[in-house]
Amino acid sequence: MFKQKRVAIWTAILIIIAFSAILIGRLNVSSIAGEPYEKIKIFAEVLTLIKKNYVDEIKDDKDLIYGAIKGMINSLDPHSSFMPPEAFKEMQVDTKGEFGGLGIQIGVKDNLLTVIAPIEDTPAYKAGIKAGDKIIKINGESTRNMSINDAVTKLRGHKGTSVTITIMREEFEEPRDFTMVRDIIKIHSVKSKVIDEKIGYIKLTQFQEKTDEELEKALESLNKEKINSLILDLRNNPGGLLNTAIEVTNQFLPTGKLVVYIKGRNEERIDYNTTDGKQKYEYPMIVLVNEGSASASEIVAGALQDWQKAVILGTPTFGKGSVQTVIPLSDGSGLRLTTARYYTPKGRSIQTKGIEPDIVVKPKTKKGKEKGHPIIREKDLEKHLENEQIKDDKEIDKDKDKEDVTVEEPVDVSEQDDVQLQRAIDILKTWKILKELPKAG
Repeated sequence: MFKQKRVAIWTAILIIIAFSAILIGRLNVSSIAGEPYEKIKIFAEVLTLIKKNYVDEIKDDKDLIYGAIKGMINSLDPHSSFMPPEAFKEMQVDTKGEFGGLGIQIGVKDNLLTVIAPIEDTPAYKAGIKAGDKIIKINGESTRNMSINDAVTKLRGHKGTSVTITIMREEFEEPRDFTMVRDIIKIHSVKSKVIDEKIGYIKLTQFQEKTDEELEKALESLNKEKINSLILDLRNNPGGLLNTAIEVTNQFLPTGKLVVYIKGRNEERIDYNTTDGKQKYEYPMIVLVNEGSASASEIVAGALQDWQKAVILGTPTFGKGSVQTVIPLSDGSGLRLTTARYYTPKGRSIQTKGIEPDIVVKPKTKKGKEKGHPIIREKDLEKHLENEQIKDDKEIDKDKDKEDVTVEEPVDVSEQDDVQLQRAIDILKTWKILKELPKAG
């Protein structure tokens, strides 16, 4: 009996520590202090029963606590997650743009890990992993109901070590194993060049800590080449840091322009505006987007579209209109919690809906048996947040039948075969011609 009481007391202390960590993370918990927490005692009862009666001795109580926390977080939206200390460290490394692994962006669909997109020039990309691939196993272990963080931990590792993932794809008759050697994934978030003599081209692959600095240098370099227009490629950019998205937009809009605003559960609005100090470029500008353009990419595209700074070209974006706050916990773990929704300058919520391009251009399609990869967006993820501006989710899906959801080509096509890029080039050329036409007098 004494032992049982001791376990219950120890459990209560852990719970207090967990709630104290949330306080340290600056979340306001005072407003929920009056809510019924009687059911927490059920958790303590179950933990005690497990420790006392489970067939095998529980050697590490931390595993039980972490498992319970993960289960609690998994009941929320797909972007909230609990990160044990090792995973939390890896997340911090991610934002710096360098880690050991395969280079796969993953999500969960139908309780299975699903590839959102492989990162260019990585082991996964070179091995032929495609968006929409179902990851059935990792090193022989089933991924059903496996959290994203657990999967990331298993996929990452030291350079030179190998990992085998079992993939199921629409055109496969049965799952296939892909064995890849981990490498240091250095994500250069900005790539730039001059195309067609005077058109600047910049591709942003992610929004990391130094992306805005890299972009500034790329724009300065292109400006020295005397470019007269610009293509900003955000295709398959999964997003990243909110502040970086604002700094990126800051380089294209005048000072004091609203980039994005967010609202949490208390409906308090927080505005993020452009600030002074960055050179503003006045080129005719086209932004390329597709279903892989998410979160921070959608913030940038939405702001430039609302302020009519750029023409948005491509296909509708992913539709992730939520903000995650990362909260360090007392034991070195971390909580990624969805705390707000974000809105474009004109008040649009793109949650589940995405940014609609001004000019819709679908990529090259495959014919015959090779169908290409399926399109996955926020609305396809389980437990996604609803868009409060849309009365009925069917409103989002009403055009689904019009969309060919399984025939889009991967983006590893040549510049000449990239129909979206070529369309952007043609428009910018026409833009220049029309500008140079003499005005009627």
